[in-house]
Amino acid sequence: MTNPEKSRHVEVRDNDQTVAAAEVATPGEAGGTARASLRAESGHVPPGKRTDLVDAVMDLPEVRASSRLEAAVPLGDSELLERLRQRTIQTSARPAGSTALVEAAIPPEGQPGAGGPEHRGSSSG
Repeated sequence: MTNPEKSRHVEVRDNDQTVAAAEVATPGEAGGTARASLRAESGHVPPGKRTDLVDAVMDLPEVRASSRLEAAVPLGDSELLERLRQRTIQTSARPAGSTALVEAAIPPEGQPGAGGPEHRGSSSG
């Protein structure tokens, strides 16, 4: 019998306003596939807030315990897509209407791509 998925809502705020959010469903067991839907609010979103959202999702213990990630992001949101590529391995994205569907492997702790916010913009290992 499989364990039920757990759901989480993640928000990134700028002052008192939510500027980016994600819905995350994770398997009830380690090594499964985490699923996320990420979006930024319409209008101006300060640079780096989308990156902060990806980091917040990838740093959830339940996501870290997963082996794969399936994510939906707005098509053309290059900041979200680029940060997902930096935080995952074997990453592929394909368009589906106004959404990009991302499939990726989650690297084990200590492996390239596993770094958190302190590795932003870094390519050293």
